[in-house]
Amino acid sequence: MIASVPVFWISIALPIVIGIAAWLSGDRWRRGYSYASALSLLIPLGIVIYFYASGASSLVDPIGFDLTSYRIGHMFLGVDGLSAPVVLALSIVTAFVSIYGLKYMDHRIEEMRSAGEAPPDYGTYQFLYNVFAATMLGVAFATNLVEFYVFLEGTLISSFLLIMYYGYGERLRISMLYFVWTHIGAVTFLAGALYYGVITGAFDYLKLVGTDLVPVGPATALGSMAVFVALLMFVGLAVKMALFGVHMWLPYAHAEAPTPISALLSPNLIGLAGYAMARFLVQYFPLIMESWRPYLMGLAFLTITYAGLNALRQTDFKRLLAYSSVSQMGYMLLGIATLTQYGLIGSMLIYASHAVGKSLLFMTAGVFIVEAHNLRDMRKMGGLARRYPLVAALALFGFMNLSGLPPALGFWSELFIVLGAVQAYAMQGLGYMVGMTALLMLALGVTAAYSFVTMRRIFYGQPRSDLGSLREAVDPFKLSMVAIAIAGFAMFILVNPMASGVAGWLKLILGLGGVA
Repeated sequence: MIASVPVFWISIALPIVIGIAAWLSGDRWRRGYSYASALSLLIPLGIVIYFYASGASSLVDPIGFDLTSYRIGHMFLGVDGLSAPVVLALSIVTAFVSIYGLKYMDHRIEEMRSAGEAPPDYGTYQFLYNVFAATMLGVAFATNLVEFYVFLEGTLISSFLLIMYYGYGERLRISMLYFVWTHIGAVTFLAGALYYGVITGAFDYLKLVGTDLVPVGPATALGSMAVFVALLMFVGLAVKMALFGVHMWLPYAHAEAPTPISALLSPNLIGLAGYAMARFLVQYFPLIMESWRPYLMGLAFLTITYAGLNALRQTDFKRLLAYSSVSQMGYMLLGIATLTQYGLIGSMLIYASHAVGKSLLFMTAGVFIVEAHNLRDMRKMGGLARRYPLVAALALFGFMNLSGLPPALGFWSELFIVLGAVQAYAMQGLGYMVGMTALLMLALGVTAAYSFVTMRRIFYGQPRSDLGSLREAVDPFKLSMVAIAIAGFAMFILVNPMASGVAGWLKLILGLGGVA
């Protein structure tokens, strides 16, 4: 279905325009620009609600670009069953973190100035934040590999500058570490994309047929080059996704980024690489992915357990959450690697549930940084539920999303992934099923362990720091967290449209000779 107005371009351009205005205004009218940015970032939420309500298989912008004469193909912006959960989560989290960032960044900028530094003003932060959010939405809206890569680089540059300008610790070194690692991933993916486009003659992965976006079929034209191209794309996306072995950059960058940016980096940005794996590798290389399935599932379980065990060892709250994000990407890879309908649905639901859960947890860490004298060390926490009952409840909901407990969306995402893993090996014999059961129990057990051990260490037991008469005040800073939690609960109840949308996308892939 073609939209009657260019809502997709508007939803990308408007936050950037507001950001430019904020940049030019400096520290003036901060609250107005923060709320205006939030409203503009909620436009994609309305688009997705309309898409689900219409029952269409896709919704595409009326403005497109025909670049076939340059062997690039067509560029459109749109949404389909696979990308809709991603856009939904991006819109909700980026909008309310914009409001959350107002108080947090006022604190951070003042802290840096008190230390004798001269950070860019709030307007610069709002501009870079809006570019970061808008380009992430562009990645999900894109229909062409060149378009996808341009938006992907936009997310990298804006997030790099945000860490460099406003981060903690050795922020210059850490921001460069982040930039180099993730740029290596992006360029490796680009090399595979260029091989694909040059050999096949176009870079489209969704094409407009009539009024609908339809996936491009398997890349049969690549011939003997297919494995090489698939490997380049996978390795590049694995770096961006921070899977085991190429994850080393993430705990540093996400722990030391300003907390509003951590709340976007960890659940949203790295998850876009998982979305890209489903979009490109499953769609272009189904037979290769099937031959890689045992190795990919092994890598997924290794990522889940290794990062989960490392999370248990951490004493810094934000660093624990960073390792947790690596572990959650293991679940996303596991769902994709099953190549089953259940698994692929679960992987996209993991994106949404992780976005809700992890943003709440990073925002919880930010509350303590702002209001409890930069408290990050969990050895100095304990008993905080008495002072912060609302934040404790929101953090619990965040951990429930990670560990897969109702009424959090994480329940559905992990249920579908488990069903997909079982389905992938259901007919392989008793030994396979016993092994799969043991691995699933280990993965789920580690996730539950670091989630609820951390909850106990921070919020229960005896206080381990003297915080004086500190008491929780309910303000927009925390109400933005409440809004994300309410949205997460709504997604738990209304999961069927998201699951049905991914299933509809998969049926199109099956019709093109994709996954079995």
